[in-house]
Amino acid sequence: MERLRLEGVGKHFGAIRALDDVSLTLAGGEVLGLMGDNGAGKSTLVKIIAGNFRPSHGSIYLEGETCDFHRPRDAQRSGIEVVYQDLALCDNMSAASNVFLGRELKKSFGPVRIIDYRSMHRKAGELFAQLKSETRPRDLVRRMSGGQRQAVAIARTLLAEPRVVLMDEPTAAISVRQVAEVLELIRRLRDRGISVLLISHRMPDVFSVCDRIAVLRRGELVADMLTETTSPEEVTGLITGAIDSIQRVPA
Repeated sequence: MERLRLEGVGKHFGAIRALDDVSLTLAGGEVLGLMGDNGAGKSTLVKIIAGNFRPSHGSIYLEGETCDFHRPRDAQRSGIEVVYQDLALCDNMSAASNVFLGRELKKSFGPVRIIDYRSMHRKAGELFAQLKSETRPRDLVRRMSGGQRQAVAIARTLLAEPRVVLMDEPTAAISVRQVAEVLELIRRLRDRGISVLLISHRMPDVFSVCDRIAVLRRGELVADMLTETTSPEEVTGLITGAIDSIQRVPA
C-alpha cells in the first residue's frame, strides 16, 4: 500500500535548483535508501517532506491525501518524524527524559502540575523493549554508545506513532557493532509497518536493509530500483554520473 508519494517536486533558491521534478513513492513497511553525492539534493528533499521547506512546485501525498506543510509541526501531526544526524539529544538527561523531551507527561496535585517521571520511565522502557534495545530509561545519554543514542532518537519517534520516519545518516561515525544495532532498529520499524526513508553514504548498510534504492544527482532523480536488481558498482556509477539514469521499479 502506498504511504508517501512525491510528484514533480522541485525546490529553487533563487537561480539555484536544489531539486528538479522529483517523483518518488514509499510504501507502508518499506525502507527506501536515498543516495547521492554531497549537494545532490538529499537533505533538501527530506526537509521538504518534513515541513522545513515548502516546495517551489510539485505535490506531496500521504496515503492518497494532498499535504501542504507550512512548518515541521504540520508534518509531525500527519505522522512524519525525522531522526537527524546530530540526533538532537541532551547529554545531561536520561534516556526517558530525551524520549519525552517537549512532550513530558504530567500529573496534577490540585493547582500544581509536576512531571510524571515514573510514567515516562515505564513508557520509555516499553518502547526500548519493542525495539529490542538494551538501552535503559534511567541511563544518562552522555554515557551511551552511538547505537544506544540512535535507539533513544528512534524511540522518540515511536512515541508519536509515526507513519513515516526519515533518517539522515544514522550509521555515520559509529563502530561496526553499533552499525549492526542501528540497522536492526530500522528493521524493527519496518516490521511495525512504518515506512523509512534512509539517507546514507554507506553502501553496505543500504544494501543490507533497504528494499529499494533511489539516487539523486545534481537535484534530479536518476534511478529508482529494487535493491535486488542492482549492485554497489552500478549505484556508484549512477552517483558519479558514469551511468546516466535507470528506472527499474515496476509501475
